[in-house]
Amino acid sequence: MSGSLPSSAFTDRLARARKVAAERGVDALLITPGADLRYLVGYQAMPLERLTCLVLPAGADPVLVVPLLERPAALASPAAELGLEIRAWDETDDPFALVAGLLGPGSGPRLAVANRMWAEQVLRFSAAIPGADISLAGAVLHDLRLHKSAEEVEALFRAGAAIDAVHARMGEWLRPGRTEAAVGRDIADAMVAAGHEVASFTIVASGPNGASPHHHLSDRVIQSGDPVVVDIGGAMPDGYCSDCTRTYLAGGEPTDEFAAYYEVLRQAQQASVAAVRPGVPAERVDAAAREPIAAAGYGAYFVHRTGHGIGLEEHEDPYIVAGNTEPLAPGMAFSIEPGIYLPGRHGARIEDIVVCTETGVRPLNLAPHELVRL
Repeated sequence: MSGSLPSSAFTDRLARARKVAAERGVDALLITPGADLRYLVGYQAMPLERLTCLVLPAGADPVLVVPLLERPAALASPAAELGLEIRAWDETDDPFALVAGLLGPGSGPRLAVANRMWAEQVLRFSAAIPGADISLAGAVLHDLRLHKSAEEVEALFRAGAAIDAVHARMGEWLRPGRTEAAVGRDIADAMVAAGHEVASFTIVASGPNGASPHHHLSDRVIQSGDPVVVDIGGAMPDGYCSDCTRTYLAGGEPTDEFAAYYEVLRQAQQASVAAVRPGVPAERVDAAAREPIAAAGYGAYFVHRTGHGIGLEEHEDPYIVAGNTEPLAPGMAFSIEPGIYLPGRHGARIEDIVVCTETGVRPLNLAPHELVRL
């Protein structure tokens, strides 16, 4: 997250993680490359077969263990400004034994490992640290990452503005006679030009492909009058992500059926956004989108949850879905993206990223919600 957060933010995160670990009876966190590592120390490490691991004991100073050839990259990251030790290991060293030594004497340490640590690494830690009680670090880091700080919300707002700018240019690329793949390439280039470090995904789903929520790109030629679902997102240089969907009409006029159910979808999405406020269970926001769609006879064609959390990952907690009774709280950021998908015919989805605030909701995507005719 270089360039966006001061070192004090990472220092605070490390301190809070250690405090929660101690409260939960965890002796140390072992965090390998991924969003958790970037969240705690700002280091976007490459996920290699060579071990990179932040060792964060509840009662001692953290150590970042890195392969010797990755030491320059670690020193060039925000992690180097935090004053923590960066311990490099050579090709003939055993990094798992090194980590075991850092944990100090004692039997049966209680360790929490990164949720997405590779299974082979978990097994090697288990072998190197006999009697270790291994659990998931997500239980420690969940609340820290779930409640975004003001700085994180602004980072997400910048990401939202960047993706809105791409949607505003859709008429330059999306037109009859072009393939989905060609349009997708132009969109990906535009995302980078708008400020994204990487275009993580481009969904351009025209005509019948729009009935597949996660259709990607194909060589299908877009036809006049096709509804086209465009779901795009990427990561900014600070690591925070964008994700926004709009549905377009590629020339021509919409059928009466499509125009009618698109209006149902638009109203359902807005009702779901309006339901966001502190204390409301996440599943209630899902229901606010689902109920009007079902009432219009399209309930069977809304086949996914209403939303997912977003931050340093495109998908993270909280999930806006039936069964999630967790109350919303200020700082929670997530998508609201109901859809209607008619198999073999067409589909539509509208997606915004929103943040729960002290008084209600702040949308981070401001592109129009009406069906855009290109």
